[in-house]
Amino acid sequence: MSLKTRILGLAACLITVAAIASWLAYRELSEDIIERWGQQVAEIQVRYDSARLLQSLEREIGLAKQMAQSSALVNWAQAPAVDGLKTEAIRQMESFRSNFRDNSYFVALRKNGHYYYNNAANEFAGDQFRYVLDQDKPDDAWFFQLIEEGRDFHLNVNPDVELGVTKLWIDVLMRDAENQVVGMVGTGLNLDDFLQDIVDIGQEGITTLFVDYNGAIQLYRDRNYIDFASIIKPEGQKNTVDLLFDDPEDKQQILGMLQLLKKKGDQAGEVESGFVTVDGRKHLAGVAFLPAIGWFEITLLDLNTLLPTSYLWPLVGVFLVSLLVTLALFHLIIQSKILKPIMTLEHAVEKVRDGSFELPRMDKPDNEIGRLADHFEKMSQGLRHSTRDLENKVAQRTDELNRLARIDPLTGLKNRRGLDEVLDEEIQRAKRQGTGFGIIWLDIDHFKTINDQLGHQAGDEILCRVALWLKAGVRPYDHPGRWGGDEFVVLLSPCDQQTLEQIAGRIRQLVEQESRKTGHVVTVSVGGYLCSPEDNSNTILRQADRALYQAKNQGRNRVCIAKYEDGPVTAGG
Repeated sequence: MSLKTRILGLAACLITVAAIASWLAYRELSEDIIERWGQQVAEIQVRYDSARLLQSLEREIGLAKQMAQSSALVNWAQAPAVDGLKTEAIRQMESFRSNFRDNSYFVALRKNGHYYYNNAANEFAGDQFRYVLDQDKPDDAWFFQLIEEGRDFHLNVNPDVELGVTKLWIDVLMRDAENQVVGMVGTGLNLDDFLQDIVDIGQEGITTLFVDYNGAIQLYRDRNYIDFASIIKPEGQKNTVDLLFDDPEDKQQILGMLQLLKKKGDQAGEVESGFVTVDGRKHLAGVAFLPAIGWFEITLLDLNTLLPTSYLWPLVGVFLVSLLVTLALFHLIIQSKILKPIMTLEHAVEKVRDGSFELPRMDKPDNEIGRLADHFEKMSQGLRHSTRDLENKVAQRTDELNRLARIDPLTGLKNRRGLDEVLDEEIQRAKRQGTGFGIIWLDIDHFKTINDQLGHQAGDEILCRVALWLKAGVRPYDHPGRWGGDEFVVLLSPCDQQTLEQIAGRIRQLVEQESRKTGHVVTVSVGGYLCSPEDNSNTILRQADRALYQAKNQGRNRVCIAKYEDGPVTAGG
């Protein structure tokens, strides 16, 4: 065998072995990096999806619970044949309808089984009674099952055959003073719209679904997998999450994560993750428990889609091209000059023997090394883009958390932090435009006495009702908020003196009138101030507080409007 052939064969073997070894090492390292990155993405995505669902549901659940505690509805449920009670109850039902996201509600009475419903189109105005629930009808079994279980709150994905709608229903039991169940109230969210907004949001490579406490699928982009009317189905007949997986080990792993999170209970932020196979593709599954609604959130990440291994294919091509180019160069060198290649090879062997693997610094020459650097640069760009997208999602979630930090959790209004920010914005706008705005400061009269006599829970209910009445008494573009304790603040913009006095008086009158309907009269003292472009926040708050103090000194349940120079002007008591 000639020296030429031996050198070419040896060079080819060495290059091939080096290429294979480098490829295997890089593939292992890349897979480890991708898996570590995927676990972080899964945890962030689970928390992000969970927060989006809870943000959409918590307000609706809170409103449904307030509706279930309405004394007008409870009294009517105890005596549904009394027309006067029915009229007041329907008025209450319609007032809640406008506040629900879907602008719909339902009320089911236990005593006579009557089911009342109205939708966003106000289709059943004056005819809210739709049908009578029958314990022997399978379609009505959910109502009697929930009453039998005695769960105060329940989420249920179910088609209503009588109404011809399929919704995510929020069911809340209605109880009388003796804690006896007298009916059920709630609202529904359109299933298709909810799936599009929360689940099927078009994120390629990311699949989100929600299952109930027993693992039955409640929200999923494929409606065929959704377990409708889970409450009335026996175990074994439900569409549970393990149906999505073919491998028994994957089924056990998912169910095991659900059981582990159940044991951990209400621990906030707990996320379990693991690798599973879906439709023959490797996915990273992240699972979190949402104690507020008793559901689990499951996110499946297709890592090959989010960070495809095809990014590594150019590397293989580069190695093959390098091999061919090297063989060709060796062939030309051996034909023209033998000594120089041998000396070069000897020098290379000496450097390897001495442990020196330093390569000269090159600025992307037009050869395989330059192409290799270019491929790595493209791969790095791909990773950078993926990381940037992830950072954007984290930034969006951070913005959402910042927004939630400005909302009072009890009343749903802006809290003091949110009001401070709006006040600063209005002050800056007033200075730019040379216009003023109004501020109203009010608190509930004798609120400490209410707490002492009725308890803090009743006090919280009154705060929530006052918040609702406050929102009803102002314009849609005004900014009502809870300053703290029993104090509320409203920013009115645009506003003049007449508007300020009218809205302040309307709020005071509305609270007093609406509270009489609940059986416990609540009044508020109101202070107002029309701000000028020269005022700062300290001046504005001091003037509004001065007006409020004046209203209290004059006997409470009245409005005082402060003027910066002339002193407060009193309105209505």
